[in-house]
Amino acid sequence: MNSSEEIAVSASSAGRSALRMGPAELVQAAAMARRFYLEGKSKIQIAEEFGVSRFKVARVLETALERDLVRIEIRVPAELDAERSDALRARYGLRHAVVVESPADADSADSADPENLGEVAADLLGELVTEGDVLGLAWGRSTIHMAAALDRLPPCTVVQLTGVYDAGTAERGSVEAVRRAAQVSGGDAHPIYAPMLLPDAATAAALRSQTGIARAFEYFDKVTVAAVSIGSWEAGISTVHDMLTKEEREHYASLGVAAEMSAHLFDAEGRRVGRDLGERCITVEADRLRRIPEVVAIAGGQRKAAAIDAVLRSGLVTSLVTDTAAADHLLTTRPMQRPALDRADPDGA
Repeated sequence: MNSSEEIAVSASSAGRSALRMGPAELVQAAAMARRFYLEGKSKIQIAEEFGVSRFKVARVLETALERDLVRIEIRVPAELDAERSDALRARYGLRHAVVVESPADADSADSADPENLGEVAADLLGELVTEGDVLGLAWGRSTIHMAAALDRLPPCTVVQLTGVYDAGTAERGSVEAVRRAAQVSGGDAHPIYAPMLLPDAATAAALRSQTGIARAFEYFDKVTVAAVSIGSWEAGISTVHDMLTKEEREHYASLGVAAEMSAHLFDAEGRRVGRDLGERCITVEADRLRRIPEVVAIAGGQRKAAAIDAVLRSGLVTSLVTDTAAADHLLTTRPMQRPALDRADPDGA
C-alpha cells in the first residue's frame, strides 16, 4: 500500500522556458536535480561537490522545477484514491484515511466490497501494529475479511472485543478472526465464546464473570490498536438490528439511532442512544474504546455512508478504511470540528 514517487530529470526534454538556460546551466541543473531527487543527496553535499553555496543549489533546484526541467509524479496503486483519502483525513481529523475504488457497479443499493476493504485494512494494520501491541478485533464482516487477508503482523496479543453474532457460527466469525490474527503474529489469542446480544442484563452479567470471558475483558484496557466495523440501522447491514425483535428495533429507531458499532448505537450527530442495550451485550465499553490509541473503522458503500459519518462524529474512531462511494458522501457533509483529533464525546457523557 505504500505510495511510489517517480521523478524524471531530463535536460534534453525540458520545456520551452528551460531552453532559455544555457547548455552549461542546463547540464549543471540536471546533474544537481539528479543528485537531490534520485540519489537522495543533501543540498550541502551537492554544494560541496560542485563548489558552490547551498543557497545556489537551492536556487538551481527551484529553477529546475519552475522551468519544467524536473517533473515529479506521485503515483499510488490504481485501487487507492489518494486525493479523497487526504481530503477525508483532513475533514474529520483522522490519523489515517484510506479510500479504495468502489466496485464497478457503484449505482447498486450497496456498492461495498467487504473483501477488498478487508484486504486494504489488513495492509494498514500491518503498518500500524508494532511488536508488543495488543490488537483488539470487534465482530463485523469487514473485520473478518481483514483477518483472513492478514499475511504480516509483528508479535502481538490479539483479543476479541465483542461477542459473536451467532454462537453457532463462532468458528466462521470473530473467534476465527482472532485466532487467525494471533497465528500470523505468533502472539496469544483471547477469544470470547459468547453471543454478542443476550436476552437480559442478568444473563449478560453472568457471562461476563465466566473465567474465559473475564480474562478477555481484562485485556480491554491494554488494547493499543483496534479494528471495528460500522452498520447503519437497517436489515442486513447492522448486526444488532438483525438480532432484535421488531418491537425493539422500532423502539431504538424512535430514539433516532442512525448507526451501530460494536453494539453501541449512535444518532446522526454521533451521540450515543439506547445505552440500556449495552447492558445486554458482550462488548467493549465505549469509554474503553475512546481510550484506545488507534481505532480503525472499516466500512464502505452508499448505504453505510450516513452511518459512517455518525460514528466518526462520536470521536471513538481515529482511522478509517472506506470506498469512494461512501467518501463522496462524507466529503459533502456539513462542516464540523475534527472529532477524531481530540476523541471528544459529542454529548459529554
